[in-house]
Amino acid sequence: MNPIFKLFHNDEHLSESIDKLKKNGVSEDDIYMLAHDNDHVRRARKSNDANKIGVSVTGVGTATKNIFRGKSDKLISKMKEIGFEQSKAQKLEEELDKGKTLLVVKNEDEVEF
Repeated sequence: MNPIFKLFHNDEHLSESIDKLKKNGVSEDDIYMLAHDNDHVRRARKSNDANKIGVSVTGVGTATKNIFRGKSDKLISKMKEIGFEQSKAQKLEEELDKGKTLLVVKNEDEVEF
């Protein structure tokens, strides 16, 4: 099952979408956020209970490799670990370069953001 995603440039809209997902029965364990700015992601995750894509998702091997990768390569690697193909991950990373935040839902056939 491919992950479902949406890009956000506005934190308020991001929060509203996460709330809507939860109200519609999407498990918090299946909601992830990615952005170039780690502080931004930390703040947004705390207020929304979204997950980061960390060692528990990527595994120790990928997490160790990510220590030596640049930010863009780390984000692409994380996206691949949760189900995105390389080309899609690269395109999404380009959007993250523009300051956007990626909201990802796994293990769902269809969701409404």
